[in-house]
Amino acid sequence: MKQVDKYKPKKKPQQKPDIRQNTRAGGSFFDRLKAYRDQHAQNLFSSLGRLVSMPFTSIMTIGVLALAIALASGFYLVVVNLQQLTSGLEASNQISLFMRDEISEAHAKKYAESIRKNPNVQQVTVITKQQAMDEFKHFSGFGEAIEVLEKNPLPVVIEVLPKDSLVDKDVLTQLLEEFKKATEVDFAQMDLVWVERLQSIVYTAKLVAILLAILLGFAVFFIAGNTIRLEIHDRRHEIIISKLVGATNSFIQRSFMYTGFWIGFLSGVFAWFIVTFILLIVRPSVENLSGLYEGSFHLLFFSYSETLVLLFASTGLAVVGSWLVLHFQIKQLQPE
Repeated sequence: MKQVDKYKPKKKPQQKPDIRQNTRAGGSFFDRLKAYRDQHAQNLFSSLGRLVSMPFTSIMTIGVLALAIALASGFYLVVVNLQQLTSGLEASNQISLFMRDEISEAHAKKYAESIRKNPNVQQVTVITKQQAMDEFKHFSGFGEAIEVLEKNPLPVVIEVLPKDSLVDKDVLTQLLEEFKKATEVDFAQMDLVWVERLQSIVYTAKLVAILLAILLGFAVFFIAGNTIRLEIHDRRHEIIISKLVGATNSFIQRSFMYTGFWIGFLSGVFAWFIVTFILLIVRPSVENLSGLYEGSFHLLFFSYSETLVLLFASTGLAVVGSWLVLHFQIKQLQPE
């Protein structure tokens, strides 16, 4: 028998690596983050592929939603263009101040400077007696007869354009009363009835646009939710099997949520194209009509910010509608 060397160092047992220490040190968190990203990317594109695999159903659903969104957003653009049109009519809402005969042009210009300091006034224009006479000769057709007059009978006129003249009638009335009390003013004139009618038209159009947007927003919400409900019914066996192998509700809901995302996003895109296409057809006729009235009206299309709001709104409504349906439907499907 061989004699054991008692002085020979014994081998130390190998230490197992501290898994927790490695987890804290690095890679595990990033690996989980990468896997989470890959799962979302897979669900994102697989849900799109599922929509493509059912072209008729997908086109019908997205088409209905796109028409609803196009109707709401199209009416919004009508209101925006109406506001653009009314902004050009603000000059007709100006206040005309007819000065007293004894007020000189220098005094009238000094009074006009004091009016410009008023915070409710946007623009002030002084029309001298000679300017008023020249305009009267040009538009009246009595040029030769007027030249016989020895004295210019027309007064100095100050035209005042109030700020936000289409918004607050009370401010306009108060401003008109202030001008009437001025000692320099002989007569102040403004068609408040026209202002009130124009304000009523703009306010009614805005209110209708808001109510229509809310109503059609609910339509997008319910249609997207119902579409997801039908898909859950078609894939109920797949959901039950996934639960049997340990899949959580959030994991199962993920692919359906992305389906709702694609439905809302694509509906918003198609709605944008529908509204833009209609405006391109109508634009030549509208601009031709504006030219006949010697105007410079141009149709306004969606801006970049409005386009983003449209896409976010349509996508958000569809996603929220899908989530609510999933929150209740997935819980009810349990393995037997």
